[in-house]
Amino acid sequence: MSWTSDPILEVIGLTKRFGGLVAVNAVSLEVGRGTIVGLIGINGAGKTTLMNCINGIYKSDEGGVTLDGKDLTGRTPHEIALAGVGRTFQIPRTFHRLSLIDNLMIPMLRSKQSDDELIARAERGLERVNLYELRANHGEELSGGQEKLLELARVMMLNPALVLLDEPFAGVNPTLCRLMIEQILAMRSEGTSFLLVSHDLTSIYRLSDWIYVLNQGEIIAQGGVEAVRNDPAVVEAYLGG
Repeated sequence: MSWTSDPILEVIGLTKRFGGLVAVNAVSLEVGRGTIVGLIGINGAGKTTLMNCINGIYKSDEGGVTLDGKDLTGRTPHEIALAGVGRTFQIPRTFHRLSLIDNLMIPMLRSKQSDDELIARAERGLERVNLYELRANHGEELSGGQEKLLELARVMMLNPALVLLDEPFAGVNPTLCRLMIEQILAMRSEGTSFLLVSHDLTSIYRLSDWIYVLNQGEIIAQGGVEAVRNDPAVVEAYLGG
């Protein structure tokens, strides 16, 4: 079922096995250009595994992934990042002994821009997520929510066409959560597309243009907010028979 006439991401029949366990089973989904697509499911449904296959951390056993028509299947995380896919993690991957500015400079190590240009760009990124005043602080001095904002700012240094967000609101206080949502919406208005994994269904329902529901490695439902919220298969997966 295709829901968008202009997909930027296409996942086609993607399967990932770990020994006898099929963690992701023939999953197909699309993210429309300039949209936010939610991916929900109970713990162990396969959401993070699917994300890891999309951005190359795991090699899929079957199926493929394309970004804007370009085949990403089998490419390394570094190659996929340079192709235009950003990724945040449930547990932020902060360089704790580096300054916030240096954290944002890490993806730009091979950039041909001057240091002054890159620093100015990093400072603008930190300003967007309200971390500019802490730019000289080390990563270890941030709260968990601030680390997630820092990671989002670092991802945006490469101007990705698509960002994979893995539980961006988990463990984040309400004030920083609102700031995170504001930035996601602002980036979408600037043309960035998102695949959003979250247990925070309120945020998923508020932000998503389309939602896929994953259960035991398979897509069991998809649609707009009301269709998914009222789907019997979704209710059973979350609440039991």
